Amino acid sequence: MDGEGKIGADFRGGSQSVDRALMLLSHVARGDGAANMADLSHASGLARPTIRRLMLALIRAGLVEQDALTRRYALGPEAYVLGVMAQRRFNLLEVAMTSLLALSEESEDSSFLSVRRGAYSVCLHRQDGAFPIRTHALQTGDRHPLGVGAGGMAMLAALPDAEVALVRAETENELASNYPAFSPEVLEEGIAQCRARGWALNAGLYLAKSWGIAVALRAPTGDVLGALSIAALDNRMDEARQSRLACLLRREARVVERRLQKRFAAYGGPDEQ
Repeated sequence: MDGEGKIGADFRGGSQSVDRALMLLSHVARGDGAANMADLSHASGLARPTIRRLMLALIRAGLVEQDALTRRYALGPEAYVLGVMAQRRFNLLEVAMTSLLALSEESEDSSFLSVRRGAYSVCLHRQDGAFPIRTHALQTGDRHPLGVGAGGMAMLAALPDAEVALVRAETENELASNYPAFSPEVLEEGIAQCRARGWALNAGLYLAKSWGIAVALRAPTGDVLGALSIAALDNRMDEARQSRLACLLRREARVVERRLQKRFAAYGGPDEQ
């Protein structure tokens, strides 16, 4: 192998190690601070010696610590420091809360803020409206592959095609096992429709009679950050109302993105346009 080829191979190997370490860190964070080796092996599919090597690197960086008695892994002090620093620069829920309140007040239905976590969507907040009958398809903390639900589809459709392909390759087995309604054909159609009209519609694919509409949120860098969505029973989602709710969501998405731009600029991020 020539020098250039070796450098490329080393880079790919190093990138893979970083990706795996960050995946393990994410699993520890979702494990209520008590992930053991069996948990990490099952969640990641990695061999135990590989997990141990990567966990030691995270421990050295202060991102993870291990209990001497239980041998379970938890987030380390450096993870807390990074979280505080990130929150100071950017707290999406704080920025979006007034928009969620406005969406639920005007629609009388439940509104949601979801964030992208790699190939997945995580519901960060649910804000219920005044309408007495609610859909419970999505709760705070729920995590689904991108493409599942209105918010997940809005995020997936907003990604470049190459990134869409990577996300779908990563989640295809989980979708086939746990989300049979979201076949490759359904995802392709959903992406095309979302890109054509500018908003995503989930017509009861995840939970019967529970429909959702969503628009993607972008960071000032242009990266897909999350989504705003509204969910209601199917009898409250005729085509005319879909259009009205989509207008509300687009309006509030612009509000959130402008606030993010100002916050990023205040902390030395991209200049406001």
